Amino acid sequence: MLNALAALKPLAPPAGAEFSLGAFIIATITGILVGLGLIWFLTRQTRRLSAQSAAAHLELTKREAAVAAQELISKADEVIRQRESELTRDLDRRKIEIEHMLREIRSHEESIGLLDYQLEQRQERLTREASALTQAREAMRSLSKRLRQRLEGVAALDGEEIRKQLREEITFECQEELRVLRKELLERSEQDIAQEGKRIVVTAMQRLVSKPNNDLTATIVQLPSEEMKGRIIGREGRNIKSFEAATGTTLLIDESPQMVLISSFDPVRREVAKLALEALLKDGRIHPASIEEFVNRARQDMELHIAQMGAEAVDRLKISGLHPESIKLLGKLRFRFSYTQNVLDHSIEVAQLCAMLASELGLEPQIAKRAGLLHDIGKSIEGEYEGSHAQIGADFIRRYGETAIVVNAVAAHHAEVKPETIYAGLVILADAISASRPGARAESMASYIERLERLEKLALTMPGVQQAFAIQAGREVRVLVHPTIVTDDQAHALAKTLRLKIEQELDYPSTIKITVIREQRYVETAT
Repeated sequence: MLNALAALKPLAPPAGAEFSLGAFIIATITGILVGLGLIWFLTRQTRRLSAQSAAAHLELTKREAAVAAQELISKADEVIRQRESELTRDLDRRKIEIEHMLREIRSHEESIGLLDYQLEQRQERLTREASALTQAREAMRSLSKRLRQRLEGVAALDGEEIRKQLREEITFECQEELRVLRKELLERSEQDIAQEGKRIVVTAMQRLVSKPNNDLTATIVQLPSEEMKGRIIGREGRNIKSFEAATGTTLLIDESPQMVLISSFDPVRREVAKLALEALLKDGRIHPASIEEFVNRARQDMELHIAQMGAEAVDRLKISGLHPESIKLLGKLRFRFSYTQNVLDHSIEVAQLCAMLASELGLEPQIAKRAGLLHDIGKSIEGEYEGSHAQIGADFIRRYGETAIVVNAVAAHHAEVKPETIYAGLVILADAISASRPGARAESMASYIERLERLEKLALTMPGVQQAFAIQAGREVRVLVHPTIVTDDQAHALAKTLRLKIEQELDYPSTIKITVIREQRYVETAT
């Protein structure tokens, strides 16, 4: 512009043209000011538009970040870089232009001092705007970085970790509800288990049909005629004395027509005497020599009869693989009684109950049946062996090849050893059911009350015992001890000692459970 003015200067009139030149200069300055104002206005509009465009791009970036965060981050970074580059170029270009204009203006400082002041104010304003733009750019970068880190953290988690974190948060928030729910589930499970157990036991008991046992201590033998009574007695009672001495029984000959009563508490002796007397009556020769001969023959027949009864019991239960000695001992159980209950019948009942319970529980019925049949086999072993019938029976069948499951079930059916399998528990349960069913074992009311009293008194004689109660018809005794006198270990030893004393001093049907209770209470009162 100055060059244009210089080019026009020679054409100006040499004289009388001061006014025109001054007007021309004023017009020129006015044009420059208008140009600067226009530049300022354009710059402001450009900045405003740039800010609006940046804000629009930022809002768009935020909305699209929710859908495709990673892609929008890269696009946002690119847009930001492009915008920064454009703004920087624009700013640099404007700075260059301003500096160029400032150089031009400084050459005319004398005439445009006011313009210099305005330009300085404009420069300060531009600096503040640049600083604000820089801060906005840094804030945008920080926001973008935080968003990227959060998205990267979410992207780094797999589905299982996300579920785990959610599960932990929900568990923490719902701990009380979970405790209540757990308690309800446990109580419901215990009730369901108890109901199912009752159902299984009742079902098994209903399937078993048993007959009541009678207390038999005598056997009747029918005579062919009344004159046989005299021949049995013999001259001066010689025959009857010889018969009673050989058999160990007592012959009762009274006014009853054509019958003789053989009395003995030993059922084996009673059966031998019956067989011998029937053989003597059939033979007709009754004298001491023939009595001894027929008694010996009856004992031999009794051995065969015992083996036959054991085999019949095994065949009835369809059990195979038993050793002949075990079958023989089972036959001897026919002549053993427990409170009027025949032990062989009891063993067969227990075997049947074990098989039915095992079937209800989905176990192997044959194993349970085998263990139930053999559980009382120790009662038929001779008395020279020491120990309880459960331990003796378990040792016996172990020697003759029974499995560890059956041996443990036999040894543990009175809780003398720890049950190792569920089959031992089935034998314990079936043994209690068979012994406690109505009509299984007979006992008078007086003897029943006496037994309960003796049981409680025996428990009270133990040191440290505070109270003792016989419950469940004498099948359990609960003993309360002084907690300051008896320790936990001593309470355990006391239960074992009391069990041994009960086994030695009391006669009782089935089993007696001993429960020793030691309770320690600590009470404080807050005031």
